[in-house]
Amino acid sequence: MSSDPHVQSNTTYALMSRLVRESIRPYIGWIGAALLCMALVAAATAASAWLMKPVINDVFFEKNEQLLWLISGAVFVTFTIKGIANYGQSVLMSYVGQRIITDTQHRLYAHLTNMELGFFHDMPTGNLISRFTVDINMMRAAVSNALTGLGKDFLSLIGLVGVMFWQDWKLALLAFIVFPIAVIPIARLGKRMRKVTVNTQEEMGQFTTLLEQTFQGARVVKSYGMEEYEKKRVRAIAERVFTLVFKSARVRSLASPIMESLGGVAITLVISYGGYQVIHGSMDAGSFFSFITALLLAYEPMKRLANLNATLQEGLAGAERLFQLLDRAPTILEKPDARPLAISGGGVHLEDIHFSYVKDQAALSGVTFDVPAGKTVALVGPSGAGKSTILNLIPRFYDVESGKIAIDGSDVRDVTFESLRGCMALVSQEITLFDDTIRANIAYGRPDAAEEDIIAAAKNAAAHDFIMAMPDGYDTYVGERGTKVSGGQRQRLAIARAMLKNAPILLLDEATSALDTESERHVQSALTNLMQGRTTLVIAHRLSTVMDADLIHVIDQGKLVESGSHAELIAQDGLYARLYQLQFRDDDTLAEAANDTQIAAGGS
Repeated sequence: MSSDPHVQSNTTYALMSRLVRESIRPYIGWIGAALLCMALVAAATAASAWLMKPVINDVFFEKNEQLLWLISGAVFVTFTIKGIANYGQSVLMSYVGQRIITDTQHRLYAHLTNMELGFFHDMPTGNLISRFTVDINMMRAAVSNALTGLGKDFLSLIGLVGVMFWQDWKLALLAFIVFPIAVIPIARLGKRMRKVTVNTQEEMGQFTTLLEQTFQGARVVKSYGMEEYEKKRVRAIAERVFTLVFKSARVRSLASPIMESLGGVAITLVISYGGYQVIHGSMDAGSFFSFITALLLAYEPMKRLANLNATLQEGLAGAERLFQLLDRAPTILEKPDARPLAISGGGVHLEDIHFSYVKDQAALSGVTFDVPAGKTVALVGPSGAGKSTILNLIPRFYDVESGKIAIDGSDVRDVTFESLRGCMALVSQEITLFDDTIRANIAYGRPDAAEEDIIAAAKNAAAHDFIMAMPDGYDTYVGERGTKVSGGQRQRLAIARAMLKNAPILLLDEATSALDTESERHVQSALTNLMQGRTTLVIAHRLSTVMDADLIHVIDQGKLVESGSHAELIAQDGLYARLYQLQFRDDDTLAEAANDTQIAAGGS
């Protein structure tokens, strides 16, 4: 369980109380109707045992033909009521169980979407998916089985025990004297069951994560010839899951021999003592057969109730893991009195920013600069210098540890998430496309956008031509993570999405990194038009794309080390000048190599 002090207790009573309070209470009416059906099932079951007495005494011994037809009709009515009521409670409980799954999935997803970006970086995807599937389904089974067991089985048991005490209270006490002995071992089995189930669910989460990673990374796996290595990893975790599941089955099955043995003892005592009473005339045969029928009928619900604890503990293990997530509060919150961001020009101001992903390892140290409204400011520097971190701090994907980020004078921590992120368009080097149509991916930020606006954005991003060459044009599905389009095409679709959003602030993180030279020229021209009159913060490793920026800031090891125009930074002969010289020297080398190749090809 999490060490978060806000996380609730994980005892069986605490978890059950919380399940009832948060998941079951909304459906108390449906459950009440199901309990009524269960009560009818219990009454019909008890009546069928009680009817054995007149069948034996009045029909078989007294040969009362009139009662034969009456009792036969009563038996038919009893079983008909039992069948209809059983159907009713089954349907009602199935509805409640499925609603609990759906409601919990909605609630969990809504909670997770409010979590900060760092949460998703720390939590494996497969682990999260297993909470939505394995854990929630186990919780549903626990709720449904617990309610059914406590309803139908417990009520049936009460009715049958009532019949037994009505026929002979001494014999009933003798029959049930052995069953309290089963309580202690069955309770211990339940604790073991919870522990094994938690471990199984953890392994299943890891298993899902591994499968997702290897399927998504199939290209890397194959290119490096790592198929056998990945097979071994999957086999190892699959074997661990098998061991845990088999252990769970063994623990669950232990309840059966306990109940069978105690049941055998009870029935032996009843037959011996009851038979002795019948032989000596202390009890009539009808009462004895009615008693033994009730005992045999009670045996099945008793076994189900004995196994109920194991099922309940499995479900509570799932509930425990779900509540761990639900109790984990986001670290980046919108203030209760947050106001909408009023944009006048879109100027961005960073003041003495300090931030770290890992404690005592600063990612940014004392960064201060302005992005004037309507101007283009570039961030350059070595990889890992902190450029993308700055971009992530502006829309509050992360929060600064100290310092201040303001837009048009408003601290980003004082405004609503919707208004803050609504005024920005982000294009990252890590392109995310969803398994939907090209049209839907472009219009992701504006689902109500007109068709002509979508097409205009695609044209401006140099994407329209390749889109129209696709089998279904704008209705073509791009596949999971955009696997059905090339890297450059994915980038152009992401740029079209940003263009369509038409936000006053643009955040461009290597926005043209995956484009060929011709496409980059088209997109760069479109971006230049788009940036006119807008506040733009652009990150670029290719310095040729930012030479015309109004201002260039050089970031190194989390600090701002140089600022100025391209010409001013070249004149300073510092880090920017060295990066520029290295890049253009490499470009000259590549150009010379290309010329040599062309000459050689011509000579041959």
